[in-house]
Amino acid sequence: MASSLPSFTLNSGHTIPSLGFGTWKADPGVVGKSVKIALESGYRHIDCAAIYGNEKEIGATFKEVFAEGKIKREEVFITSKLWNSCHRKEHVRGACEQTLKDLELEYLDLYLIHWPFPLQFAGYDLKQRSGGPDMVPLQETWQAMEALVDAGLVKSIGISNFNVQLIRDLLTYARIKPAVNQVEIHPFMRQARLVEHTKAIGDMHTSAYSPLGNGKLGLQDETVLKIAKKHNRTAANVMIKWGIQYGVSVLPKSVTPERIAENAN
Repeated sequence: MASSLPSFTLNSGHTIPSLGFGTWKADPGVVGKSVKIALESGYRHIDCAAIYGNEKEIGATFKEVFAEGKIKREEVFITSKLWNSCHRKEHVRGACEQTLKDLELEYLDLYLIHWPFPLQFAGYDLKQRSGGPDMVPLQETWQAMEALVDAGLVKSIGISNFNVQLIRDLLTYARIKPAVNQVEIHPFMRQARLVEHTKAIGDMHTSAYSPLGNGKLGLQDETVLKIAKKHNRTAANVMIKWGIQYGVSVLPKSVTPERIAENAN
């Protein structure tokens, strides 16, 4: 079960479960049920983002599940992400508070800068089309993220889709180091230099989205299928196990109940 898998200790002192459940591209009307199945299957790490447009539905599921009492809020590691149009310091807290309201939570375990590409602000309702690029220094955004930790709204802060050069620059002024960099990683896109440097220069953990790869560079790969057959496991099991052994937390996603449970074994 997912709950019996190892966790990684972050530089913030908190722990992140090695197996998480991704919610990207999970349609409204489906995502809430999928998150509930994931929690019931043993997942204790749920990855969200404001731009996914489904946090309200996920929040309703959290409220329902935590009210039942079988799973406590403090037992689940919940991540969300700051969207590009909310990088200005006056918008960072508002964006975080909107996510907390939508997810029906008092705090986040991890809040990430989703992409290092600021856009013009167009409101906290991300259904509104944002403007073009905005000239917002990353330092301004990061200091506002640090203030969220100070305010108790988030336990750890981090980044997503950052390269080594951006990380090195961020570390020159960060009062609180990023705890996590979330990027695409799987056996066919290992990003070894990024993972190694991230750990070496910032004692930072790497979290992997799209850990199941893509088509022939993933679940349909002949080598992966041979390994799965040899061990009587699924191709997804093999890819997930590889990621965890590689030292990253993995975030597979599915809306199929059987596969959600299967991926946790």
